[in-house]
Amino acid sequence: MSAYAIGHLEHVNMGTDIVQYLQQIDATLAPFGGRFLIHGDPIDVLEGNLEGDIIVIEFPDIGDARQWYTSPAYRAILPLRTANSIGTVFLVPGVSDDHIATDVLRRQ
Repeated sequence: MSAYAIGHLEHVNMGTDIVQYLQQIDATLAPFGGRFLIHGDPIDVLEGNLEGDIIVIEFPDIGDARQWYTSPAYRAILPLRTANSIGTVFLVPGVSDDHIATDVLRRQ
């Protein structure tokens, strides 16, 4: 089942470090089947308040997502982003194709 690395980044300093990070991240995703689904496009906030950029990267499963984030290749470029942005990044598993809203009630 697919899994997602999701980032909410605020206050990104678009200097040479971020450019270098962007130039290198795709190569770190490839071995783990990662691909960008959302990457900083304008946000149309319908409820609440959300500023900054949203990034969503899809992986084949949660194991691949974790392996990517902890991989030596990604860890090598991670400081380029973390030193130049403030944000939250997390991994979350997706749901099955036949998922319905009430499925979450079974988890309680």
